[in-house]
Amino acid sequence: MIYIHPTAIVESDEIGEETKIWHFVHVRDKARIGKNCNIGKGVYIDTEVEIGDSVKIQNFVSVYKGVKIEDDVFIGPSVTFTNDMHPRAFIWNEDKVISTLVKKGASIGANSTILCGVTIGKYAMIGAGSVVTENVPDHALVYGNPAKLKGFVCECGRKAQLKKTGIYYCKFCKKEIEIGGR
Repeated sequence: MIYIHPTAIVESDEIGEETKIWHFVHVRDKARIGKNCNIGKGVYIDTEVEIGDSVKIQNFVSVYKGVKIEDDVFIGPSVTFTNDMHPRAFIWNEDKVISTLVKKGASIGANSTILCGVTIGKYAMIGAGSVVTENVPDHALVYGNPAKLKGFVCECGRKAQLKKTGIYYCKFCKKEIEIGGR
């Protein structure tokens, strides 16, 4: 069963089972939201946005056209995704939309801004208040303005320790994480 709060405006009919859409959300036509998602209060999801399964989008997030979010992603409160690298109110057409990809299991901290054209890797973690201006590798921990690489994290979300070149270790999960090219 899908739950849509009475104050939400949902123009799309592509909403997955067990998804919850809360107060004052606006989901535009042609947006696709997977199953078992939780869309928090005041979220805006633009036309043609793609959201995978088991995604949690906290309150007041803006997800604009051109964004694709894979499964199991966490997006903290007040995160903003952009889609135009050279915005001008008097110059707009669909050709200006630049795609952004958030891969499986990534987490984006509160009040972060994600510039269009980037890919955020699998299980990457973006610290709160960051401005992401370039691609983020799988399992990377980045934060700051602009966001910079500060280490690597396990699937559990905890910071991993360097074991040897290209291999990190999570002392909580006891898992090794292979980091390509490092």
